Amino acid sequence: MKSATPTPPDEFLNPSTMTVYSEVVAAESPTDSAASADVESGRREKPGAHFMTYDPEAIEAHYGRRPFKVLWRFIGIILPFVSFYFSLWLDRQTGNSEYHEKKRAIKLKQILTQLGPAYIKVGQALSTRPDLVPPSYLEELSHLQDQLPAFSNEIAFRFIEEELGSPPDDLFAEMSSDPVAAASLGQVYRGRLKTGEEVAIKVQRPDLAQGIAIDIYILRQLAKFATYNIKQIRSDLVGIMDEFGARIFDEMDYTQEGKNAERFAQLYGHLKDIYVPHIYEEYTARRVLTMEWIEGIKLTKPEKIQSKGIDPSYLIEIGVQCSLRQLLEHGFFHADPHPGNLLATMDGKLAYLDFGMMSEVKPYQRYGLIEAVVHMVNRDFEGLARDYVHLEFLTPDTDLTPIIPALAEVFNNALGASVAELNFKSITDEFSALMYEYPFRVPAYYALIIRSLVTLEGIAINVDPNFKVLSKAYPYVSKRLLTDPSPELRSSLQDLLFKDGSFRWNRLENLLRNARNSDDYDLNNVLNQSLDFLFSERGEFIRERIADEAIKELDNLGQNFLQSANRILREGFNSQENGYTTPSGGKGASQGNLEQIGRILEILRNTRGFDPATVASLVPQILFKPETRQMGQRIVGGLAQRAAARLIREMLLSEDAPSERSNGAKPQEQLSLPASVNNK
Repeated sequence: MKSATPTPPDEFLNPSTMTVYSEVVAAESPTDSAASADVESGRREKPGAHFMTYDPEAIEAHYGRRPFKVLWRFIGIILPFVSFYFSLWLDRQTGNSEYHEKKRAIKLKQILTQLGPAYIKVGQALSTRPDLVPPSYLEELSHLQDQLPAFSNEIAFRFIEEELGSPPDDLFAEMSSDPVAAASLGQVYRGRLKTGEEVAIKVQRPDLAQGIAIDIYILRQLAKFATYNIKQIRSDLVGIMDEFGARIFDEMDYTQEGKNAERFAQLYGHLKDIYVPHIYEEYTARRVLTMEWIEGIKLTKPEKIQSKGIDPSYLIEIGVQCSLRQLLEHGFFHADPHPGNLLATMDGKLAYLDFGMMSEVKPYQRYGLIEAVVHMVNRDFEGLARDYVHLEFLTPDTDLTPIIPALAEVFNNALGASVAELNFKSITDEFSALMYEYPFRVPAYYALIIRSLVTLEGIAINVDPNFKVLSKAYPYVSKRLLTDPSPELRSSLQDLLFKDGSFRWNRLENLLRNARNSDDYDLNNVLNQSLDFLFSERGEFIRERIADEAIKELDNLGQNFLQSANRILREGFNSQENGYTTPSGGKGASQGNLEQIGRILEILRNTRGFDPATVASLVPQILFKPETRQMGQRIVGGLAQRAAARLIREMLLSEDAPSERSNGAKPQEQLSLPASVNNK
């Protein structure tokens, strides 16, 4: 095992990367040597030093007393970007943009690398968006995932000894002499335990806390300035920065990352073709993480994946389904799914590698997101406006009257003709335009969700340019609507299926058709849960609606039958002369509903897990329930009321007949109900 100490790269010999710990624990000297900061930090940086967790007030107090240091860092951030922008402008003026594109891409990667972890993560996010970034830039920015400059082995091995209590030679049977990958927060060595397991050993970079803290401090101050001085900005920019800061500080604690990985494995490791590597707790501490070694291929290399006989599009779908369960089912989600953290394993599974940046979605937020997707897909913009209030994009006192038509105009453009055309980029682009006109704001929790989903969609587009994340998500959303017993989603299902007193069979057909494409869709479970809900106290409203719908359909069927019988009996007469007309909303509507019911039954028969015997066994249970008898009584009573109303109407018509005849008018025997009765 080598312990060579290569010269640290220039980007780590920078005054802005001197440790926060040395500033807080010891008096900060403006004449500290930047050249020795790398090695010295390895000796001075100890667990328990200041800023081990994100504390915006402590960071603000610390850097508020060091304005010149902050100004120097700010200039160090701005100048490279100004210079880079000037180069792009000059290329456009001289017509050399295409010729210099590769050179500029390399320069951008170098700028982001030198600026440190916060900016590297921005570059990583951009590296997944082939729809936003030219190919040459994508290629260079993808190197930010695991090909950053390494720090010295001497510091890495010292950290291992300090954290785990023994030098690497005593802990591991084998360990690579140099790192096999270097990322924004640490670098990885390949090793083998004394017990034979092959492992990845991740060691944290020195000087992380100060570099990240000062950058977040600057960004937070800019967020404050923008919030107070730019009227168009209503989002909680400070809250968004605090959320990002908290997550990235969590990422610096490898002990927490190990716990995150274990929790992730418990929640999602059982999903089909998802693999979560094992964490070796006895070889893990704050700055060292030891996990199972995974051999795999990045998802951004679809040709290489295909050469192994693996379908990369399938793995993307697996990733989408896993992300949906993270966001909408358990709420514990991977907030940094860049390609360096997602691998296709040799046996065709999708492996998650990095669990440092995780976040959580609260239950009401999860249900709100599902409801928003349903309302958006079904173009219920009034419901979508209410969802935005519930999700804290709008305040409860916001007047939704002008917002509803604006949502309709914006999202009708983005949604296109079908669910298959949905994508996050079109929706977020349209929504961004809307936010400037109306009092929308982006809550802090939502920023990481969007970052996660947009990054995942970017990876998907790289594999398949026509991939639509939302169209792949809707089967899962449909399944949740049909199977989740929560009051929130039952209410959404009710709103979806009933409108103006009518049951929308086409919506149910669409839900069932989509839900059967979800891998874990259990039809028997759907039937059982649906019946439990239907016959519960909360299902009374649904039972009443079903009974009313049955009254309407049975009445129409009865009318159609009587008319057909009359026509047969009066074959020799002209039907127009006898005054028989089709009842309002009669045969056409009933026939259409019957056809839809037939299609629904066909969908159920063709759904995986359908068992006629199980369905047949439910029939006696349903028939003997007291709620079923009540529904039957309501149906009989409703039919009787309609028949009585029809009889009274005919009697009134017959009384008016003489006067009509005296005027020479032909009597019309109207068998249809008045509009007010028909629409019940």
